[in-house]
Amino acid sequence: FAEGYLAEEWDTDDLTGLLKWFIYNLEKVPGVSGSSSNARWMNALQWVNRIWHIRRENSISGSRENIREHYDLSNKFFSLFLDDTMTYSSGLFIEGTEALKDAQLNKYESLCLRAGIKPGDRVLEIGTGWGGFATYAAKNFGANVTTVTISEEQFKHATRLVQEQGLSDKVTILLKDYRLIEGVFDKVVSIEMIEAVGAKYLKAYFQKIHEVLKPDGVLALQAIICPDSRFDQLKRKVDFIQKHIFPGSLLPSVAAINESINATGDMFLFNLKDMGKSYAKTLATWKAAFNAHLPEVQDLGFDNMFIRKWNYYFSYCEAAFDMRNINVVQMIYTRPNNFAYDVKLK
Repeated sequence: FAEGYLAEEWDTDDLTGLLKWFIYNLEKVPGVSGSSSNARWMNALQWVNRIWHIRRENSISGSRENIREHYDLSNKFFSLFLDDTMTYSSGLFIEGTEALKDAQLNKYESLCLRAGIKPGDRVLEIGTGWGGFATYAAKNFGANVTTVTISEEQFKHATRLVQEQGLSDKVTILLKDYRLIEGVFDKVVSIEMIEAVGAKYLKAYFQKIHEVLKPDGVLALQAIICPDSRFDQLKRKVDFIQKHIFPGSLLPSVAAINESINATGDMFLFNLKDMGKSYAKTLATWKAAFNAHLPEVQDLGFDNMFIRKWNYYFSYCEAAFDMRNINVVQMIYTRPNNFAYDVKLK
């Protein structure tokens, strides 16, 4: 179905609306993520895709290759549809918020407040992106941030951003896999990076967080999640996003996260904030900006199939969030009896 769209075998004036219809009729449509209806040819195709996906597992070397395939397309490309903060994750649209940049700053503020970040805190960020959160937390909350990425393009951009903002004494950027992090931190923040970890390495991810987080530390996690009931199914299948956009990725569920975090330590879920509708609006904004800059996209060497693939990606995800097929949440974890954590959450 998706491949047919990429190959221009079919078209529609309302791709997002069509995909919402498919989600609404989920149980009757073979091949749609979450559907229990599967044609025989679909099962055969899933086996082929599954073998391909398994080969893209997120070992240290595999993660580097998977990240390079998506995030290192070029910083210029991402700047064509992201806002000025170069933030590639859901914004937080609250009452009165119109601009995407403001929604992204709302998101950063929410994470800092929920984590209880204060001046002088040593904060570890797993997944730098283009440096937006690290510089925000340093400037606005006085944090000393160490942030890690395995994307060379993001590392270059974030390093330049830190220097331009005069934050070299507050922000340290490392081109390093999260499994190789050393040190002790008051807070750990990770924004939509857990989706790139994969089921096989979830426990290793949380084991590392337990190792580096102080006994009274706090983990602030922003994660795209699937329903608990669909996690095992998603582990066995491969969808459009995994095949065409984020190789090696997997959406965890809240239960899968809690199981993994408790298998390696004793932190518990203290608070969860729903942001699903904000992601639908974020994606719609990205898609509009992307299509407003198609000449520049083509000038970068990307062909029509690439453009259709990214339009399908934006619409596919927007529909899923808007229909609450999947969700994005901010999750706060801390250890029991952490009297030092005294944050009033809304």
